[in-house]
Amino acid sequence: MLEDHAKLIAFFKQANEIVGRKKLQKMIYILKKSGYHFSERYSFHMYGPYSEELSTRVEELCNLGFLNENREKEKGYVQYRYTLTDSGESFLKETDIHTQDMTHVIFKMNEKSSRFLELVSTMLYFNNLPKDEVEAKVKTVKSKQNYTDDEMKEAWNFIEKINVH
Repeated sequence: MLEDHAKLIAFFKQANEIVGRKKLQKMIYILKKSGYHFSERYSFHMYGPYSEELSTRVEELCNLGFLNENREKEKGYVQYRYTLTDSGESFLKETDIHTQDMTHVIFKMNEKSSRFLELVSTMLYFNNLPKDEVEAKVKTVKSKQNYTDDEMKEAWNFIEKINVH
């Protein structure tokens, strides 16, 4: 149990800050698909891959005082900003749990919009299919997003760049 929490704390430490719950969900999913050791199970949801376990762990880390969750009003909706607390950093130092360096992938993802990460994570969710079928599936399940062929191409390039297997 604590190992999974420590991995998330390491993620937040390496990220410095994550803005948005959807972005957080997609980033952890993409890291998991990239071979990083996250145990959270995902299912397909309205905004692509979603993990109830991840939501619960983040809530627990906030309740333990290891993670700050700041609510911000943004154009009629609430956005969440996550940062690690000093207590979270101390906990990570005190645990004897090995965590992986994810900074290069986190940095690349943090530069992208949650909309783009939703596309990438949805494509990865269906990565057992041939490329053309993945694109057709995305256009079906994400029809309201109206992803363009250029966005699909950018997503494939991104997936290749971060070395997803």
